[in-house]
Amino acid sequence: MTTKAVRATAAYAVLTAAHEVGDYWVQRDAEAVAKGGHGAAGRAACARHVASYTLTQGLVLLGADRVLRLDLNWRRAAAGLAVSAVTHYVADRSGGRWREEGPSTRLVRFARKTGHAGWLERDPGVGPLLDQAWHKGWIAVAAAIAGGGR
Repeated sequence: MTTKAVRATAAYAVLTAAHEVGDYWVQRDAEAVAKGGHGAAGRAACARHVASYTLTQGLVLLGADRVLRLDLNWRRAAAGLAVSAVTHYVADRSGGRWREEGPSTRLVRFARKTGHAGWLERDPGVGPLLDQAWHKGWIAVAAAIAGGGR
């Protein structure tokens, strides 16, 4: 019998690995460039990226479930994938916009409100770091959801 802790730990490892593949190898350049853009075109590019990203995570999680015999509950796994997808979309709408002044995106506003404004202004590389930290934190939540229960 596989415990919740083992399932959640395995789910975190698998979802994190799939995150790297989905975010960098599967994502098309056109989506990477446009996903943070204003308006419907930016939202659509981001949605396409998140769809392929989530499919990647889902396939890898399914493969791990079968190979490792994790015995995941697929309603919980789907809920975890939904958390990963929604939070990934929120972050990726900020692509290329981390140094924007004014209203910007929800995540950029959140970063500024939580004391990161100076860092955002000084360091052009901080946006991608905050983006990846956001993703990994939410992947942990998604893994706990996916691996819990039974």
